[in-house]
Amino acid sequence: MTGLDEIRKLMAVGKRPPMMELLDIDLIEADHGRVVFAATPTQQSYNIMGIVHGGYAATLLDSACGVAVSAAAEKPVTCVTLELKVAYHAALTDQVGTVRAIGQIVSMGRRVAYTEAKLVDANDKLFASATSTLLITERR
Repeated sequence: MTGLDEIRKLMAVGKRPPMMELLDIDLIEADHGRVVFAATPTQQSYNIMGIVHGGYAATLLDSACGVAVSAAAEKPVTCVTLELKVAYHAALTDQVGTVRAIGQIVSMGRRVAYTEAKLVDANDKLFASATSTLLITERR
């Protein structure tokens, strides 16, 4: 079973990890080295300034970066984020609607991968982007 096979199997049965349940995040697309997550920000994610907390966008982008690596692996692996750099381009609110975190591989070796992701709305307006370096380890 490849990493992509494992991801597609989880998607087919609708299984989500607890964090994705908590934030109501769905993995909606998975191809070799590319994935798309979707979520709809609500006021539950607001910070003291009355906008969605940056950690919400970072969570979506980090997930997209890491799972993109899994989707390219020859077998199921664990991907540990070594570095995540997020740039915020526009504020998220509960008026934005559903956003998509689109992650893809830039380069991938046996132990380290470099990925990028963007967070966009239905009109492809860019709200945040990220680059990530990940450590790839065998699943035990």
